[in-house]
Amino acid sequence: MATLRIFCNAEFKDSALRMLQAGIGPHELLLPQRPGDSILQVAPADPAIFQADIAFGQPDIESVLKSERLRWLQLTTAGFTRYDTPEFRAAAAARGLVVTNSSSVFAEACAEHVFAFMLAQTRQLPLALQSRWSGGWNRTNEVRRLSLCLRNQRVVILGFGSIATRLVELLAPFDMQITAMRRRPRGDEGVPTVTPEELAGALATADHVINILPDNAASIRFISKERLGQIQRGAVFYNIGRGTTVDQTALVESLQTGHLAAAWLDVTDPEPLPEGHPLWTVPHCFITPHTAGGHRNESETLVRCFLENFQRFVSGSPLHDRIM
Repeated sequence: MATLRIFCNAEFKDSALRMLQAGIGPHELLLPQRPGDSILQVAPADPAIFQADIAFGQPDIESVLKSERLRWLQLTTAGFTRYDTPEFRAAAAARGLVVTNSSSVFAEACAEHVFAFMLAQTRQLPLALQSRWSGGWNRTNEVRRLSLCLRNQRVVILGFGSIATRLVELLAPFDMQITAMRRRPRGDEGVPTVTPEELAGALATADHVINILPDNAASIRFISKERLGQIQRGAVFYNIGRGTTVDQTALVESLQTGHLAAAWLDVTDPEPLPEGHPLWTVPHCFITPHTAGGHRNESETLVRCFLENFQRFVSGSPLHDRIM
């Protein structure tokens, strides 16, 4: 096989770049003059991409579309909003450009993150960890009274991909009643599935509503004031999808009125959330700074995922996590 040129503009530490270089050998690695500031952000345009057969990272869309040699793009994120446009999809299809993401890299961490949210909520950890109480045992009794067990509770998962699949596995020992919402159910989800049109009935009995929806034209403000009102009073809302999928004004109102018992958010709109935003101070709202997918040695995990797909690309096998 002729030598392939792989352009990588991801912000990787040296150990990950060495792993990448060794893994693609004897093929050529092309690096930009300045990598991106984060695996989540588009990196500056760099002419090296025009020499590449493969790109790995977050290249700017204009450069991708102008790169006549480019045959495959692997993104370093699970989300791909900026590339998910009719224009980009049409251009990719017209030239045969294959696009994959890294959703399998982040599925485990994201599933564990929302699982941790659920345990923290049911076991009342935010309240219990306020250990220096003036109320003494009366406050202790309050925590015990409010604490719940996950077993047999009802869960609705909005969006069903690799994260939801892993989350269902984590929740299996608790015998929870799980319903998934998918725009086009495939029948292989392993749990009862509803469409958006059928969602209201599931929300009406949910104890936990978990949003994993991506950011696209169909999902913007999907969690509207109307849908929040359809959720059973006293339920808990979790968001590890995208902040843009939620009407945050309506979410604040739902928390203020007590319709929702709590909200646990790893994503907001915008990010970072400005100081003074109502979500910072509304009762029972807990926010982590878009860390759900993060894990130690994340760069190396991304590289291993890419190298596995690279071997499949070289051998002509179907690629994992293909989105276009």
